[in-house]
Amino acid sequence: ADVFISADLAWMDYLAGKGLIREETRSNLLGNRLVLVAPAASAKPVEIKPGFDLSALVGNGKLAMGAVDSVPAGKYGKAALEKLGLWSAVSGKVAGAESVRAALLLVSRGEAPYGIVYQTDAAADPGVKIVGTFPQDSHPPIIYPVAMLKDAKSPAAAAYLEFLKSAKAAPFFEAQGFTVLK
Repeated sequence: ADVFISADLAWMDYLAGKGLIREETRSNLLGNRLVLVAPAASAKPVEIKPGFDLSALVGNGKLAMGAVDSVPAGKYGKAALEKLGLWSAVSGKVAGAESVRAALLLVSRGEAPYGIVYQTDAAADPGVKIVGTFPQDSHPPIIYPVAMLKDAKSPAAAAYLEFLKSAKAAPFFEAQGFTVLK
């Protein structure tokens, strides 16, 4: 691959630190949101804010989310729950999954009454509905940077990178639930 899109700023920073990208081509391409989902059949909207009683909402069930020590969506979710003062009440109810898609599946199958996932993942599964969106200031920004790799050989790499940043590509990203960053 000659162009790298990362779902985690830390990965792009790591590559930049190792001198593996063309720094002048780096930009923040997309943004995402963190949402609370429920099985589609039982979804009722909630307002996510400080003091929100997520623990009572989950009840005796589990809160599905990516593993908080290793999955980016889990890390963002834990940060949001801590900032909102909810982590201590729900940490014992968390079903940490190996990926955000695995957490989504737990909710879609009805094995967990609620889950914390990316908006884009929620949009991809008709078995869930978004019941609330986490405030953007409750967690670090979810940004997908893009850059050309330093050793890019393909003459089409620069054109592909420009297409990804273009107005022609934006509707495709937006249809998947991403925010196109300018």
